[in-house]
Amino acid sequence: MLIGVIAGLIGLSFGMFGVLAFRVSEQQRHIVDVDVEDPSLPEGAAEVLAVLGRAFVVVDAIDGVVRASPAAYAYGLVRGHTVVHQQLLELTAKVRRDGVVLEKQLELPRGPLGQGTIIVQVRAAVITEEYILLLADDRTEFTRTEEVRNDFVANVSHELKTPVGAISLLAEALESSADDPEAVKRFAKRMHKESTRLAALVQDIIELSRLQGANVAQQSRPVDINTVVSEAVDRSQLPAESKNIQLVVGGHAAAMVYGDQDLLVTALRNLIDNAIRYSPENTKVGVGIRVKDGLVAVSVTDQGDGLSAEDQERVFERFYRVDAARSRQTGGTGLGLSIVKHVISNHGGEVTLWSQPGQGSTFTIRLPEMEGQDDGDASDAGKPVAHTSSRDPRPQRRDAAGVHEQGATA
Repeated sequence: MLIGVIAGLIGLSFGMFGVLAFRVSEQQRHIVDVDVEDPSLPEGAAEVLAVLGRAFVVVDAIDGVVRASPAAYAYGLVRGHTVVHQQLLELTAKVRRDGVVLEKQLELPRGPLGQGTIIVQVRAAVITEEYILLLADDRTEFTRTEEVRNDFVANVSHELKTPVGAISLLAEALESSADDPEAVKRFAKRMHKESTRLAALVQDIIELSRLQGANVAQQSRPVDINTVVSEAVDRSQLPAESKNIQLVVGGHAAAMVYGDQDLLVTALRNLIDNAIRYSPENTKVGVGIRVKDGLVAVSVTDQGDGLSAEDQERVFERFYRVDAARSRQTGGTGLGLSIVKHVISNHGGEVTLWSQPGQGSTFTIRLPEMEGQDDGDASDAGKPVAHTSSRDPRPQRRDAAGVHEQGATA
């Protein structure tokens, strides 16, 4: 029986390798399975699964999860001991009924909030009379590359023309004003400003390109949300001090999330920098942390002019600027919020916005809290908790500092 099980596993894995071998990274090759022992699983099968180097789930006759890899949890295929998605359950039911090997590409929500999606190539087969094996490969980047590339190249080409053209004109003006020291100084200052803007734009383009090529599920680790907030606030101190803006951190949550710490810090810093950029001098920017219903929420509140309903619909689009002229003056590239949304979606979370003209704005990111913190069960360390979220009540008042209360304090 064991020989048949192993042969079935190896045959199934080679079938998947033949289609998707070029997608296997070194990180994927070192994935090991979650230590969930089940005495009814055939002896030796666990060892074979461990060397497959793929995201996998083994389910029993009632679709209960017998064994799953960390990548299966990171992809959002499994929560606790349950297969999450109906499409996967339908696939296992058909395999169980017909006794055939099936392969299908599915687009599934990454987390309980359903804002980000992952495209996976799933192969399912019977390995014993009782068990079915699901093998999954992340195809998100592969299937979206062409669409993203075409759109991105068009936008980048347009955005780069403005600062490059300005620098070219300023260089000509500088050359023709060699005998006028004041004009040289003025043009040099403007050229420096445009070059700084160009550098910021290029950096954001590089960052966004890196995000689009990153596989968060393969780079995820337990992350302390307080560390993320602390690092993001520290990195935003200089722009805040330049406008005499006080960064106020409210709340402290003993909460962990599963993800890439550097990317999460980048996303939160972008929100804080955006709040600083559009806040008047001598005001405050609030950063709040709280945990509710298995979701970790971090909110950033400013005291700026607020956004209209129309702008709120488009503010997360790449290169969209509410006020293009002001954005150029403040150094905005139009990519910061797009980067935020991309990072948080890849982590199975969501980013929302509350704003009213004249009352400032509150951006809130929500991420699934990592399961297994209270009981210290290391085997559950990589499993996001499956909870649904309810939106925060919209704030109708400000505290004494004039900062919206939504998410500003724990």
